[in-house]
Amino acid sequence: MKVRESGMPEEAYWERLFDVPLILDRLGVDAGLKEVVEFGCGYGTFMVPVARRISGTLATFDIDAAMVERTRERAAAAGAYNVVYVVGDVFADGFGGKDGSKDACLLFDILHCEEPVQLLAEGARAARLGGVVLVIHWRYDPATPRGPSMESRPRPQQIVGWARETGLLEVEGPVIDLPPWHYGLRLKRRGVRR
Repeated sequence: MKVRESGMPEEAYWERLFDVPLILDRLGVDAGLKEVVEFGCGYGTFMVPVARRISGTLATFDIDAAMVERTRERAAAAGAYNVVYVVGDVFADGFGGKDGSKDACLLFDILHCEEPVQLLAEGARAARLGGVVLVIHWRYDPATPRGPSMESRPRPQQIVGWARETGLLEVEGPVIDLPPWHYGLRLKRRGVRR
């Protein structure tokens, strides 16, 4: 999967750009979720908090082996043992599980990739019927301190349109405000459109 480079800053700065507990609360990440997959773990910013909230296993993927290794280090330091780590490309290698086996798929700050509909479809394929694909992305606002270029940064309405294109996802609720710099969407996995 090709992602338009937005340049990862150093880790300490990156961590200050998210209110992780607020984001997870507003997206509904809790013990009601058992099996979860995360596409694009980055530094593991969300990995430990998600692993602690869910009641099962978090499978976390990234195409960059150094990011997966950093995520593994953070999990070990925090005592998060319910995490599976995979270096791979979900387009080429799949998500490492049976279709429809996950309660949720996390797509956090990744839909500026070159094939967002395909990535959403992969997330939908991972999710069970009634499961969710949870999305966060940078606001479409040049005042944000980070994020991809405005030309490749999706607006919420674009993501909703892409989700509909998959034929597998429907929006569940309004756009979610995730201050200071993000918004979120809950996309519910439904049956194939007939």
